Amino acid sequence: MLGGLFRGGTFEARYRVYPMAFLDKPGAEEGDKVILPASALDRLASLHVEYPMLFHVEAPGAGRKTHCGVLEFVADEGNVYLPHWMMNNLLLQVGDVAIFRNVSLPKGTYCKLQPVTSDFLDISNPKAVLEKSLRTYTCLTTGDCFVVNYNDKKYEIEVKETRPGPAISVVETDCQVDFEAPKDYKEPEPAARGPPGPAPGPGGPPEEDDDGPRGPDPNTFMAFSGAAVRLDGKQVTGTSVPVPVNLNRGLTRVPEPEANGKASTSGARGPKAGKMVSLGNRLLDKLSREGAAEGARPPEVNAKSTGGQQSGGGGGGGEEGGDDPGGKDGKFAAFSGKSYSLK
Repeated sequence: MLGGLFRGGTFEARYRVYPMAFLDKPGAEEGDKVILPASALDRLASLHVEYPMLFHVEAPGAGRKTHCGVLEFVADEGNVYLPHWMMNNLLLQVGDVAIFRNVSLPKGTYCKLQPVTSDFLDISNPKAVLEKSLRTYTCLTTGDCFVVNYNDKKYEIEVKETRPGPAISVVETDCQVDFEAPKDYKEPEPAARGPPGPAPGPGGPPEEDDDGPRGPDPNTFMAFSGAAVRLDGKQVTGTSVPVPVNLNRGLTRVPEPEANGKASTSGARGPKAGKMVSLGNRLLDKLSREGAAEGARPPEVNAKSTGGQQSGGGGGGGEEGGDDPGGKDGKFAAFSGKSYSLK
């Protein structure tokens, strides 16, 4: 007999189960709430049950049981709609019969959860995702395996332990949550050591370069030739492929010194041939430019003048002429000659 079977002050009824996919309620799959017929609401209201309404669900044929809450009372008489993960836990098929009984569960203080697959650890913040998902649940039962939806992917979480009882209410309570390693999680194995290298030759072990491993060519560096390690500790799949890098690319070699120890002078800079170098005297610079224009050598500069004219008809001891820049004591006297204009 389907429908309500009311005994004293308790609610107990048998319904045929159907998945939430039969209704146009996509969000009803998240959480542990079911949809009951309207007759169940009338009976529960007369019993003055505690809120939130919690139910003990039992599959008589499979011997499985769980607990749930209620979302709405809009189902057809004799039918109940369950989330798909709850039907899997109870081993129920479409149209099977389940027994519903109202219960009062203690508020939970502790629960231990275990992801079924290690994919759940790939989430950037699994704790925050789980806390958000648990807001859609009203109770947890030890042994149940509920589903967390995240980024269009479903992650199964098994309830390993609950306190203070095998079934607890998680509505408006401060419950401590612990995690166990996923069922398919394997501890990372220590990195295997590579095969021993070749024995050193008679000349001793080969010299190692501080810059890294080198290839057959001494001017080639083998990049990415080391062992790869992941930051999360998991084992690395695949092997790295070394990439040869030419060390001489984009570099200019410095010419080596000559064999006799003298440096090459090809790069030494000096005055170009045919270019006049200033002597620091404007007059001499002008005369040098005029001489260069006429093809003659520039006049030499001596401390004593040798071309001065003598005064007095040929007397050797006479006074020197005005063109002689020398002084009476035979020394050179600066600025004593004729003046020239640069214009």
